[in-house]
Amino acid sequence: MLKRLERQAWTCPNCLRNQLRQSRRCLVTSSQSKGAATAAAIADDEQHHPVSKAAPNVAHDDRTLRQIFDSPSFWKDFSSKTRYHHGGRSAGLLQNRYLTRPQGFAEFANITLQKCQKIVAHVLQYNTIEQYKRITRDLDRLSDLLCRVIDLSDFIRAVHPDRSIQAAATQAYAAMFQYMNVLNTTSGLNDQLKKAASIPEVHSSWSVEEKTVAEILIKDFSKSAIDLPEGEKNAFIALSDEIATVGNEFVDNMAAERPYLSIDSSKMKGMDPVFVRQLTKWGRVNLPTEGMPATLALRTVEDPETRQEIYMANRTASKDNLHRLERLLKRRAELAKLSGYESFAHMTLADKMAKSPEAVTSFLDGLAQVNAAQVREELQELLELKKGDAYFENFPNVLNAWDRDYYTAKLMASMRSKARTPDFLSAYFSLGTVFQGLSRLFHRLYGIRLVPRETLPGETWNSDVRRLDVVDDQDGHIAVIYCDLFERPGKSPNPAHFTLRCSRRISEEELQEAAELTSQSLSTFATAQEAVNDGLATNFNRRDGNALYQLPTIALICDFALPPSGSKRPTLLTFRELTTLFHEMGHALHSICGRTALQNVSGTRCATDFAELPSVLMENFASAPEVLALYARHWETDTPLDPQRVKERVEIDRRMQGAETESQILLGMLDQRYHSSIPANWSESEVGASTKVYHDVWTKYSSVREPQGTSWQGFFGHLFGYGATYYSYLFDRAIAGKIWRDVFQRQMGDAVNPEQGHLFREQVLNWGGGRDGWRCVAGALKDREGVLADGGKGAMEMVGKWGVHT
Repeated sequence: MLKRLERQAWTCPNCLRNQLRQSRRCLVTSSQSKGAATAAAIADDEQHHPVSKAAPNVAHDDRTLRQIFDSPSFWKDFSSKTRYHHGGRSAGLLQNRYLTRPQGFAEFANITLQKCQKIVAHVLQYNTIEQYKRITRDLDRLSDLLCRVIDLSDFIRAVHPDRSIQAAATQAYAAMFQYMNVLNTTSGLNDQLKKAASIPEVHSSWSVEEKTVAEILIKDFSKSAIDLPEGEKNAFIALSDEIATVGNEFVDNMAAERPYLSIDSSKMKGMDPVFVRQLTKWGRVNLPTEGMPATLALRTVEDPETRQEIYMANRTASKDNLHRLERLLKRRAELAKLSGYESFAHMTLADKMAKSPEAVTSFLDGLAQVNAAQVREELQELLELKKGDAYFENFPNVLNAWDRDYYTAKLMASMRSKARTPDFLSAYFSLGTVFQGLSRLFHRLYGIRLVPRETLPGETWNSDVRRLDVVDDQDGHIAVIYCDLFERPGKSPNPAHFTLRCSRRISEEELQEAAELTSQSLSTFATAQEAVNDGLATNFNRRDGNALYQLPTIALICDFALPPSGSKRPTLLTFRELTTLFHEMGHALHSICGRTALQNVSGTRCATDFAELPSVLMENFASAPEVLALYARHWETDTPLDPQRVKERVEIDRRMQGAETESQILLGMLDQRYHSSIPANWSESEVGASTKVYHDVWTKYSSVREPQGTSWQGFFGHLFGYGATYYSYLFDRAIAGKIWRDVFQRQMGDAVNPEQGHLFREQVLNWGGGRDGWRCVAGALKDREGVLADGGKGAMEMVGKWGVHT
């Protein structure tokens, strides 16, 4: 397909990384025009390109970075500087010159559509060797054009407070998405690409990136049933539509079979009495069986029989939603069979690092074996707590499923009482100092830093959004990050990373076309370099012959609490929020450094089971002593944080890591079983087949017996969005742990060692999705045996045996 989406993993579930971009097309034929285009591009306004690190204002940028987040008065002055120079004229959202008003979305979409149609017309007429040589670049540009509108519009309609802009963005999104679906079933494009790939002279002329993108597009066309006969193609489309509809209905209707339980208030002893009173009427507690009330009850209610009743209701999904799930899984199995695959898992995993469901099972089996010892230790500790609970005679030698949360909560409470309160750490993690630390860390490891940049009127969707330009010591300006980090009414609470425009090399031909556009008397753009990227940032890439590139443009979304009005205290992050921010910046780092010539493999546009590696790895840096020394200082006294305090907190968080890992293994196994060929044989009229599979998996892999009668799979919403790939989070965590230990913890100080940073950047980050993930991992770990570089089942087993401990 011409548009590819990357999904964010489970620590930030809404972090769907949509990639964007676009270009301009107006034919210029003379050599004089050619030179004029280049000259106009080079003459672009200098203020759009921040100075390199060698400049004397590095320390100033570092101080400013802290102040724009920590000092409201400084931010007010900083953000108002550009208003007077532009007379209030809007520069357009993200400096996209079309988007100065709601109607601009339609104009943006229409102009982009015209460019797409020209490319399609040209590609369909290609018949010479030279024309076929450029087909991969043309289709990549076509994909880029689509993504420029679709992803930007999708993002803006979700975050912008203005209803008219939301509506305009939605219309632009729908129009371009509809056209994309037409292209995905245009057999001529697929035929031309396959023909080009089959010509030896053409294929040998392509770069590694071009070959990779050609393979990706051919596979995506295949997955859209483009090679099937007309009747089967219609069946494929009908199945795909039904899967989308049923899948969304499954996610939207997750509910318990019994929404409430009525329990005598005397049986709720141990739970917060104030909370219990809020739920009590006439001596009975009406307890919701889902969400926070049920979770709190399972952790605190002393009576085991009451906990058992709550557990059973909490883990039993509604029959209606189980029917939706089984219908979804059956249709996916049918879709895979129609496409010539043994199962939906086989179809989905063909272009992932795992390659096959058998390899995924090998990984999960190996991980389960490594994890088993820790799980046994944790269960024994919980069992000892239960044995010491003299008040109850409830099978003291057996830990029941409804006992686990209760005794885990007691264990964690005893550990926290011996350590300082978690809030103690927040005083050392002001948002500004954390960003200072991130910039300093990136500077030491990768030679890049974060530079605050004043925004122009109309550039952002909210006045609290900060713009940071990413500056490379050698290459200058290489990316833009928009930081929307503070809570506000109506904003999603989920942390997320969006790549709003990907890296891509801009051709001389595109610059010529843009120069022609800017010569028009009513042009929206002042220069060719501005026009060629809609006004968004561009710069020359020293690593690619000084070619002009569109720069990655990224949005980071978080939901951090603002300090009380009038308070001098800045926004202070909890340790969990700190780790989340480091995680999201790991995604951003991948987008920043993965500056490929083709957008289909730029940054985070890689295999699903590779996409979380940089972000999960970044979590480890948040608590490393040498990294804490870069930023963790008290917001009032400026005293440094004792890293021992963070170590204590990390140990608490990892105290029951075995149980958490086992839970993820169970879900990964269940996901694979559900997307095997099994659902193809399920009955349409009967409900319950998925429950049998669920209990089979728990019986085989769970250390705590799951009671009969539960059907928790009806709450497993990730089965829709991450079908057959749920293992990816554990997989990337295992790889990240290995890289952390072997690359960044090899010796003291390696977490800020430029040599180690250079190794990871060159072997992993710079490639985006343009290199096989196994080769990236093998390169970072300096694998000499070749098992990792070869990938496959043997490599998956090896990763499983690494475990997920850091």
